[in-house]
Amino acid sequence: MDCAEAFLRDQIPLALRTFIPATLKTAYEAAALLIKDEPILNVTSAQDNRGRIIQWAVDLGFERLCMSGQWPFDFRWRWFERPTGRYLEILPSHSAVTISQVADPSKQPRDVAFRANKRLNGQGWLAGLKPEGEDAGGAPHILLFHGYQTLNFAHLGLPREDQQKGYHYRSPNLMLLPHVVSSPEPPPEDTDIEAVVTLKEEIDKWRRDNGDQ
Repeated sequence: MDCAEAFLRDQIPLALRTFIPATLKTAYEAAALLIKDEPILNVTSAQDNRGRIIQWAVDLGFERLCMSGQWPFDFRWRWFERPTGRYLEILPSHSAVTISQVADPSKQPRDVAFRANKRLNGQGWLAGLKPEGEDAGGAPHILLFHGYQTLNFAHLGLPREDQQKGYHYRSPNLMLLPHVVSSPEPPPEDTDIEAVVTLKEEIDKWRRDNGDQ
């Protein structure tokens, strides 16, 4: 286990990951039912944008998951770099989670500005590099990404700064997780714990020094 995997386990433990498959399945089912019962959403142009309905249903599912306390995280709605709309950002203690649909689970989502900035702002921590400059820094970015149109996979990943190089670490397929965890996770190695504690301390110090929330 490397630092990226240990950090992801710290931020979103297995017990919390088990909520992901059910939340996604419920959202996909709700989107399918809405589309089926609404003629406007069955016109060809709407069918071509079915992913938008899924996206909204998934956002609602995870917003409710946080509001219910089942996921003990704050969340907020952030404007895209060009303020044409907003996206959901979920906030574990030392990271920021966003949600995307992808066709290929081995690849990062398409390279839009807000994702590029999150990679540049946060991933230096995982490469062992402290942020520098006024615009650098911010918490590491975790992607929750799931199947486009068909819910055949879902993963958590820590994206690399270079969008073409994938992930520092990507979880196994979360759709294969049991809904109930019958036993606790095996503890990480002491060296992994030390690395994660050090990383979190460095993020806390950067926040204090730069007023970053």
